[in-house]
Parts: sequence; structure tokens; C-alpha cells
Amino acid sequence: MEVRPPARAWPRLMLLACAAVPARAPALAEPPAEARPPIVVTGTHDDPDAPAAAAESVAAERLRETTALVEAEDGLRYLPSLLVRKRHIGDTQAPLATRTSGVGSSARSLVYADGVLLSALIGNNNSTASPRWGMVSPEEIERIEILYGPYSAAYPGNSIGAVVNLTTRRPDAPEASLTAATSLQSFDQYGSRGIYPAYQLAGSAGGRAGPLRLFAAASHVSSRGQPLAFVTIARPAAAGAGGSPVGGAIAALNRIGSPILVIGAGGIEAQRQDSLKLKLSLDPLRGLRLTWQGGLFLNRTAADAQTYLTGDTYAGTLNIEGRPASVPASAFSNNVYTLAERHWMQALHAEADVAGLHWRGAASAYRFAKDEQRIPSLALPAARTGGPGSIVRLDGTGWDTLDLSIARSGSTFGAHWDRVRLENERYATSDWRRGAPGALVQAARGRTTTRALWAQQAVRLVPRLGLTLGARYEWWTADRGLNFSLAPALDVRQPVLRRSGLSPKLSLRWRPARLWSVTLAAGQAWRFPTVQELYQAVATGPSLTVPDPNLRPERARSTELAIERGGSTGHVRLSLFQERIRDALIAQSAPLVAGSSTLFSYVQNIPRDRTRGAELAFEQRGFMSDRLDLSGSATLVAPKVVADPVFPAAIGKDIPQVPRRRATLVATWRQSERAAFTLAGRYASRAFGTIDNSDRVGHAFQGFEGYFVVDARAAFRLGQGWEAALGVENIGNRKYFIFHPFPQRTFTAELHLSL
Repeated sequence: MEVRPPARAWPRLMLLACAAVPARAPALAEPPAEARPPIVVTGTHDDPDAPAAAAESVAAERLRETTALVEAEDGLRYLPSLLVRKRHIGDTQAPLATRTSGVGSSARSLVYADGVLLSALIGNNNSTASPRWGMVSPEEIERIEILYGPYSAAYPGNSIGAVVNLTTRRPDAPEASLTAATSLQSFDQYGSRGIYPAYQLAGSAGGRAGPLRLFAAASHVSSRGQPLAFVTIARPAAAGAGGSPVGGAIAALNRIGSPILVIGAGGIEAQRQDSLKLKLSLDPLRGLRLTWQGGLFLNRTAADAQTYLTGDTYAGTLNIEGRPASVPASAFSNNVYTLAERHWMQALHAEADVAGLHWRGAASAYRFAKDEQRIPSLALPAARTGGPGSIVRLDGTGWDTLDLSIARSGSTFGAHWDRVRLENERYATSDWRRGAPGALVQAARGRTTTRALWAQQAVRLVPRLGLTLGARYEWWTADRGLNFSLAPALDVRQPVLRRSGLSPKLSLRWRPARLWSVTLAAGQAWRFPTVQELYQAVATGPSLTVPDPNLRPERARSTELAIERGGSTGHVRLSLFQERIRDALIAQSAPLVAGSSTLFSYVQNIPRDRTRGAELAFEQRGFMSDRLDLSGSATLVAPKVVADPVFPAAIGKDIPQVPRRRATLVATWRQSERAAFTLAGRYASRAFGTIDNSDRVGHAFQGFEGYFVVDARAAFRLGQGWEAALGVENIGNRKYFIFHPFPQRTFTAELHLSL
């Protein structure tokens, strides 16, 4: 059956969440440790640079019990107020949305793996600027931790929404593991129907020899995804006899409520991906640790398109339902492509305890050694065998980071440097499948550099009251900006930009009783423009225009009050938060030429927006029975555009892509030490994709629809290191859109061996 709860479903979930954590935890005997894997823990974290603030974490043992962990980003599925927009297994465009920012704001969160930056801060979007999750094999994950808000001076202003830290394994004894998994998705939308499978094989090995630790992990994923796009045309208003008669079009509405015809589907991806990781850790002297790690990610993707029109028709002057219509070749061919990626990263960490000081240093590099997408320009079906097209390359894009910190007795001082480089080029080619690059058609290049100094001081004011003060000062530069286009002609060398800003931080924690804490956190953060935001080009009829290469940085001022009660069997936390952003960088419609009435959509500084909200997060081991664990969250937000003189229609409207309500609930029943059964729900209300909220239809391609999805999983311990799991994701077969159509009912199976 299809699960479509009304709006009242969210209050029911929140009521259940409140009821799940009693004021007094039941006194139950703890089962053996091996039968009680760690579950989500709020308010505690291992990061010494993080002050007291809201945090969530989940361990690998719990993930294997509740989640089909095919890829690293799957581990965030049930954490409070977060969404990874993963459209199918193998998706390389999976940005992180937080409680105050949507899926198109990838630069408002940070993702790290053992201190290596995986966030692609080349842009602020849900495509090329998505985090590079594929650099982490699921087999190597030991723990995932989330820090909410920009309350730590150790992180740059991109921490406005959240910081994700992936911690990987560091073995103390010989170990090895092997995992085989598969999934089958049944998809049915418009005229597309089929079964879409995915397969995974992953393994790891590690050990220790004296002061040397070694860990290696590898993962291979082969998948076929459901359509990511639907090909549509406006429904012709007038009847007529012109054009070739065809059938098969499906009448529908687009997201603004206008009549359209759905004539096909595209972006049907077949992928093969490999990730490799090697980590070496050496303790040559007491108090000194050196760690090197390297990773490689390989991706081969081929995407196809499907027409609904009779006669295998993809383009031309047609007659649909007795109405003349013109379908250009690009309508389908833009949804056909191949993508070849070879990315690598490496990092060196050093930690030492000398003369009462704890020193930490880290340097990392991430490179798009190869990132090439090939797209045809001819009409299908002829284009499938070759012909003219385009080659889009990001080769040479990447970033470097360097961090140093010194800590002693609650005082921490640090320095940071990073450089982000974008190399984006488009070439013409006579054969889009195998041909060599021809003339350079378009190029966007540039780099940004950030230098920072920061400090934090933790002070115990009285036995039950602690204060953490911090500050971060950043110097930012953008240079080497270039916009080039062959036709229409454009060749602009952009000016060098320099900005700087101070970000003060404060965190005050009071413990009125043994199990209670009250935390007030406040912080300012500067989020500087990315290269893609600075050097975008917009087509204005026969020419190209660079809208604003002098964008100002976003300035966020965030506050949060968190009240938490926690003990050995669970916790409950209520957070009240507010985020105010000046000069928010959001795409909106406005004239490009002074005095013109023609509007174009491009990134601009929005004077003011504000988000207020409340978040309830909880977990309870042994809820009404020592065999039942519950965890979950409920979030209410009011996202609002406060001031926008350039586009007054946006004032008072919801910030794009931010739902007002979210909730999760995860229940795990342990029948015995060898069997655990999990039922989990994920809910979000609808959001808007446009800044003026004109997209009133959510259930449409490019719409932002609300959803309620239920997952089930059964995990078994078979003995002698063997584990197995069976699951169903989206049991009710909910069909919903978050711009793209999301996966429908999917069956999963896994087999895991640990040695």
C-alpha cells in the first residue's frame, strides 16, 4: 500500500517522541555489551576543539544494525534535522541539507573524514559542489559525529549549518572483513516502469606491528538508478493539423501549476564505482603519533533516456493530441551522457604531547585528477552511436588545507590555511562518445584562499557552570577569475577580491543537577563566496553576462538554547535556535541590465533572512522492555526572507528548500543476542524551490514535496563472525519528489564476515 499521511502525522510522531523518554529511566539490567551496540548519543563528542553545543553521534555497530550502509552518506539517514539528497545508490550528487539550509546550500555545511575536507567548496549547489562521500569506504567507518551550528572557532564559516566528522578505524590487532550486498528498487512513475538493481562488494584489513598500525579498505558498487529527470513540454494551447502525429504523451502539471506534457524520462544512470583507502599510523616515540592516509575514487557512469512517444520519437515538429508542438534535439540528448571520474586525496597528521602542550598538525590535498562528462548534441536515437557534442571537464579542480593547533589547560590556539581551485572547461567534439576535444567553447576558472587564526578558552566559573569563549579571524582572497565563451563572445578577467571578518563564539553550560544540563551557545560566522558563485555567466539573449563578480560574504549570527537530561540508558534534548543571515547568497530573479524589465535567475546577496526553530532529540535503551530501543527527533522551523528590495515578492516567504517540519523515529527490537529488528520512519513537510514560493505544486518533477517513508530491517548474527541482514526501504512505496524523483520501494540484502 502507499503511505500518505496527512499533515497531522507530524504531531503524532512528535507526541510519540515525547512519550518515548520518561522522566525517570527504568532500572533495567544491562545485557552483555556485545548485544547492546552503541546508539545515538546527544550532547557529547570527542572533538577537543568543539565547545559545549548540540551534537549527535552514531557508532558503526549501530549503523550495521539499523541501516543498509552501502555508501558512507547512508550513515546520516536517521540523524536529527539532516537530509542527504541521495537520489539512488551510486549518486555522486548528494549534498547535505541541515535544519536551516536546503539541498542547494552545500557550502553551508562541512564534511570531514579523519580531518580531511570532503566538502567541495568550489560551489554552493547540489551538483558539482556535493561532498565527495565516495572517498570513504563504508567498511572503514568507526563513528559519525555531527556538530550543529557555527559555535566552534576551530571551523570556518561554512559550519553555519553543521559539521560532519567521519572517524575511520585504527586497529590494535589483526582484523579483516568482507561484505556483499544487493538491492532491488521497483519504480513506476509516469511512463517509466522497471526494476533497478545495485550490488556492493567491500572489504577491509588491518593490524598492528609494534608502533606501526596499518588499515586498508576497498569498496565496489555497481548500480542502475531510476530516471533522475522527466522530459516535458508546455501543453500547446491551440489545436492544429501541423506536425507528425504521435501518441504516448502524459498530461500533467509542472511545479507552478501550468499544464505540461510529459514525453519521456532521462538521466537513467548505470554506474560502476570503486573506492580505495590506505592508512598508516606510526607512534615512534611516546607522546608522538604520525598518520598518513591516501584515497582513490573511480566512477564510470553512462546515462540514457527513454521516450514515451510512439514511433520511438525524440525530436521534431510533432502533433500531440491534435496540437502542433516542437521538441528540440536537446530535450532528450541533454539527459544522455557519460561521466568518468578519478579523484584522489591524501593527508598527513601529526600529534604530540610536549612540555604539557598538546600539538596537532594536519595537511591534506584533494584533486579531480580526471572529471569528464560527455554529452551529445544530435537528436536521439541517432546520437546513441556518436556524432557531435560537448566535453565538460573539471580536471585540475581541487583544494588543499593546512591546520595547526596547540592546547593546554582549556586553552586552544590554532591557525588555518586553505586554497580552493576551480577548472571548468567545455569543448566541442565531433564524436561525443570517443572523440578528442576540439575548440574551447566555454571556461570558468578561479581560486579562493582563506587564512585564519583562532583561539578558544574554557573556564570553570563555579563547579556547575562552565564558559567557553572563542574567536576566529579570517582573511579571504579570490583571484585568477576567468569567464570565457566562444559564442556568444565573452572573455573577462575578473578582479582580485579581498575580504576579512571576525567571528566571536560563546558557549555557556550549566549543570543544575546530576543528569541535567542547560547550554546557551552563540556565534557569528562569515561564509565567503565560492568560485562558482563569483564567476557564473548567464545567457542574455545573443550574449553572456557575468552578473556580479563582487558578491559579499554571508554573515550568520546563530544562537541556541539546549536543555538536556541524560543518563546511562538514554537522554532527551530540546533545542531552541535562531539563525539570522545578512547578505545571504541565494539565486533569485532580477534584471541583469539596468532599466530592463526582463528577469534572469542568478546568485545575489539577499539583505536579510531568518530561521527560528525547535528541535527535540531523544534515545532510550530499554523502553518498556530491555529488548526495545527507541531514538528519534522532531524539528519545527520558521524559515523567512525578511528583506529583499530587489525582489519584493520574496519578502515574508519561506527560504527555498527548507521544510518547516521534520521527524525521525527508529525502534529496534532485539529478540535475542543474535537477532535485531528495526522499524524506522522519516518525515518532512513540503518545501519550496523558488524564493517567492511560486512553485505551488509539490508532486511534480522539480517540485519539493513532503514525504513520510517507513523502512524495516532485520539483522542476524550467525556465529563465527558471520552477520546477515534483510530490509525494505520505503515500505509504503511513497512516490515523491525533491526536485528529482526519489527511490520507491527497495529490497536490500547483506552478508558480512568479520575475522
